[in-house]
Amino acid sequence: MTASRIIIIEDDGPVRRFLEAALSNAGYEVVEAENGRMGLTHILARVPDLVLLDLGLPDMDGMEIISRVREWGQIPIIVLSARGREDDKVEALNAGADDYLTKPFGVPELLARIGVALRHAAVLKAGGGEGVSRFESGDLVVDLASRRVTMRGAEVHLTPLEYRLLTTLAKNAGKVLTHQYLLQEVWGPGYLEQTHYPRMFIASLRRKLEEDPAEPRYILTEQGVGYRLVEE
Repeated sequence: MTASRIIIIEDDGPVRRFLEAALSNAGYEVVEAENGRMGLTHILARVPDLVLLDLGLPDMDGMEIISRVREWGQIPIIVLSARGREDDKVEALNAGADDYLTKPFGVPELLARIGVALRHAAVLKAGGGEGVSRFESGDLVVDLASRRVTMRGAEVHLTPLEYRLLTTLAKNAGKVLTHQYLLQEVWGPGYLEQTHYPRMFIASLRRKLEEDPAEPRYILTEQGVGYRLVEE
């Protein structure tokens, strides 16, 4: 089986070498780039399976790289950045990044996020993005074919909007979905100013799905950014 190819675009040499060692040990093929222009050249020439991108590059902002890649492809992009502000995370995710990790982070978490992004990309590449008929995570099962949701084998009754919100999360399991994305996909473009809607309906879903809504296991909050459905 061919190893997945990952391009690291990071200007900090020690951080780049640390990432290269961690990913190589995990079985990935790694290509390094120390600036944005070199990174874009590698992306176009070598067509990676995933990109790890630092936003604070010496020659261009990482946001520009996200925008350029998204003009022609859907290669998964995980942002690794010291910028921890919520606005930066929202901007990167809305621009097309698949995930966002704030430095410092642990290798196990990084490898888990990479695994989720690669699995999601494989589903889309196979033409199954909209055709995924069943999602399972722990005791939660979302059967899109039968429009049935069960928890520990018992059917959970959801309103149409709750179901639409849950299935949007399920089709993008493991990814952070911003409030803006959820409003666009679930409620439509006329509701983009109703920023309280996702919070209200997520709370409702948690009451029906979580054993302890205050300590959710399935639907996690990325504070100020959005929500992620855990993929187990």
